[in-house]
Amino acid sequence: MCSHFHKVLITALFLSFAACARTDKPAAFAEKHYLEPPKQEKIPASETALRVCADPNNMPFSNSKGEGFENRIASLIGGDLKMPVEYTWWAQRRGFFRNTLKAGTCDVVMGVPLSFELASTTRPYYRSTYVFVSRHDRSLDIASLNDVRLKSLKIGVQMIGDDGTNAPPAHALANRGIIDNVRGYTVYGNYSDANPTGKIIDAVESGEVDLAIVWGPLGGYFASGQRVPLDIRPVTPQMDLPYLPFVYDISVGVRRGEDDLKSRIEAVLDRRRGDIDKILADYHVPRVDGVPMPVNKGGV
Repeated sequence: MCSHFHKVLITALFLSFAACARTDKPAAFAEKHYLEPPKQEKIPASETALRVCADPNNMPFSNSKGEGFENRIASLIGGDLKMPVEYTWWAQRRGFFRNTLKAGTCDVVMGVPLSFELASTTRPYYRSTYVFVSRHDRSLDIASLNDVRLKSLKIGVQMIGDDGTNAPPAHALANRGIIDNVRGYTVYGNYSDANPTGKIIDAVESGEVDLAIVWGPLGGYFASGQRVPLDIRPVTPQMDLPYLPFVYDISVGVRRGEDDLKSRIEAVLDRRRGDIDKILADYHVPRVDGVPMPVNKGGV
């Protein structure tokens, strides 16, 4: 969420409006006060390749070398369907789905939150959570947003954009009045660097911040490669009231109407469940769907 989301997970806000009909005209000539939905041209999915759109510099999810876990899962799906995987690379920014899946440059986007508004989503293939990341030698062992120590510790969080689209940790901390000791790291990073999203975990290792609150797959992957051991703890509560979730089901996204492709991908996800779980474990993805949390011993 976005993956993705992150993969980046951005909440879309929709505005609705109503207008009153004029009373000085007969009912037969009442004006329409609603907008017709735009006509969407049917774009059929490829029958010869699994066409995937992905970010070329977004580890641990994907990169142009095919090194991300979403790359590996896409290859597994393509292999099972006996279809080559063809990529269209596009940085995951605002407009990603409009310029890729909706435009027909691909048929599949990996790592999409379940029930995502801009795609039809398969059954989830994993469920993960935001996590606290801290140095093991600090013995902080923080696992709750309500821990009073968060008011004094230096905390790293990822910033997406304006206040309306920041990631859940930024909102949850602000709701608790925890602002002055929070340091923001752009979720996009410096895109010219390798692994730009890993900078927030580097900051934990170096002591620039005391801990970070990040999306689990990102935290687990980059924490496993640090020179000193880092601790990973799932964020609680999983749902910060009134409605701010920290746990998400992650699926494969296809264009709406592509029910056949969606069904075939779901069949692969079912058949290859064990292989997918192995890939996710290899990348230290924290799970909250009955699969044990990976053990992070740190060090390189």
